[in-house]
Amino acid sequence: MVINTADIPVNHVVWDRAVRIIRSVFPPIDLFEDIAEPEDWPLLISAEQKTNPRLMETIGNIDLIPAERRVGGLGASYLMAPFTHTSVDRPSRFSDGRLGVLYIASDFETAVHETAHHYAGFMSATNEAPGWVSQFRELLMGVDARLHDIRGDISDFDAALDPNDYTNSQNLAAALRAGDSEGITYPSVRGAGDCVGLFYPDLAHHPVQGRHLAYHWDGTRVDLIRESATGSVFRVVD
Repeated sequence: MVINTADIPVNHVVWDRAVRIIRSVFPPIDLFEDIAEPEDWPLLISAEQKTNPRLMETIGNIDLIPAERRVGGLGASYLMAPFTHTSVDRPSRFSDGRLGVLYIASDFETAVHETAHHYAGFMSATNEAPGWVSQFRELLMGVDARLHDIRGDISDFDAALDPNDYTNSQNLAAALRAGDSEGITYPSVRGAGDCVGLFYPDLAHHPVQGRHLAYHWDGTRVDLIRESATGSVFRVVD
């Protein structure tokens, strides 16, 4: 696919109550949560490393985020961690794993469908037994960013929305990053809503924890979602 990024419109995306769902196994990172001024982090990290050599396993590679784009304070871990903990073993639609992307859905159902799909891939690959297998947490946050928009009738970019092959979407994202893009907004290929892939953490704001969720694996797919606080169970319908 020949990528002409000039053909992609840039639109201002403002979502007040967007949704991201993450595994509950990942705890908040104290540095991002407790120290509100990101400019203080390099000195604090340097001092702490002298007595805590495993610090970077928790924080990740903070150098992957430009200093002026870092965020701190309450909830900052939810915005920073996707950019500091990257791996080529965990590529995604808009990254080969070397750089982070913050993926957020426009609504809860879309977030569930996206995460259920990807988690099912993991469960299938590891041949896990059926059952209530993992805990997740819902995050609610705002999005305010000018993003390259591949929603609507832009057939030239259909390849970037391939449900399973991320080659073209990763190439597109690399070209956009080279042109100082802030990120991409696109229609979910799993749910009915839209998603964003943000290239910097400061494009989302005020993340707060919502519901705790449990995912049920039936041996083939994630078929049920349980809200932990109420015990309510919802079926995931393709």
